[in-house]
Amino acid sequence: MADHLEAVRALLSFLTNKEQNILKDINEIAGVGHRVVHGGEHFHQSVVVNQAVREILEATKKLAPLHNPPNLMGIDVCTELMVSVPQVAVFDTAFHQTLPPRAFIYAIPYRYYADDHVRRYGFHGISHRYVASRAAKILRGKIDNPRIITCHLGNGSSLCAVAQGQSRDTSMGFTPLSGVVMGTRSGDIDPTVVSFIAEKEQYSLTEVMDVLNRQSGVLGISGVSPDFRDLEKEAAQGHERARLALDVFAYSVARGVASLIPAIDGLDALAFTAGIGENSPKMRRRICSFLAWLGVVLNEDTNSENTGEREISARESKITVLVVPTDEEKIIAQETMEVLQQDKRAEKNRF
Repeated sequence: MADHLEAVRALLSFLTNKEQNILKDINEIAGVGHRVVHGGEHFHQSVVVNQAVREILEATKKLAPLHNPPNLMGIDVCTELMVSVPQVAVFDTAFHQTLPPRAFIYAIPYRYYADDHVRRYGFHGISHRYVASRAAKILRGKIDNPRIITCHLGNGSSLCAVAQGQSRDTSMGFTPLSGVVMGTRSGDIDPTVVSFIAEKEQYSLTEVMDVLNRQSGVLGISGVSPDFRDLEKEAAQGHERARLALDVFAYSVARGVASLIPAIDGLDALAFTAGIGENSPKMRRRICSFLAWLGVVLNEDTNSENTGEREISARESKITVLVVPTDEEKIIAQETMEVLQQDKRAEKNRF
């Protein structure tokens, strides 16, 4: 498809095609839910997108340059093609609004938080919320109110410490660039690296940020690919930098897990999700090998299976290890329905 407009128009044509027998017309659509990566401090929950909300979303583009622009484009296109259908923004940052100040405040002059809202926000909140909820249900009867660290591992990766169903700390920060090593993103680095690259290459700040967002991570280390399947293949054939990239990623995740344990006063369960977390037994094994000191022991049979939601820790493991396929679409659909029902109730109470 040439652009979002053409793609959504084709989708709506398919949905309303008489031969498909899915929808009679567009008016049967009650609402459209949109994943929006960054809501800043403005949004603690999902909202119907009106002009005021759209203006705030426009201002957040710079906070998530890889994500918010296409998120907003999707909203605009759906608004254009479905004029009377409510558009609902569901925020990845909303789940992390329960972080205590000690977890979200940066050690920079406080005025940058007070005046400009510079703080840790966290991302992948829709996924972390779903996975933590599923993990708690799996553990019900075995552990009440489990302390869980969810590992959303894909081209973009983040970790989240969850207790009592709430996010207490997370690896990503002000933007989705920070945290663990990712496909093309650097994750946490010494801030001085930014000025070093700028001076060495004579780059503008924008150009340096492009390096850190699009040319770094396992792609930057390996020089091969941001795709972990490619790296596994190359590493098996003796490509040293591909092997190094995989090792750096695994260690980065394990170190991140360990750093989040104080936020929830211990650890009962580790839950892997997303493209790598769900589908790479080798990467799960690498990560867990760095956590053996915690008493993490994998069951190699269940770890190697490809059977969806399951426990993959051995009986003697002190930490329960799970694979939980994420379902962000389900959360977005539920949130959209709830927001629209709340709007209806509010409208009814006005008359």
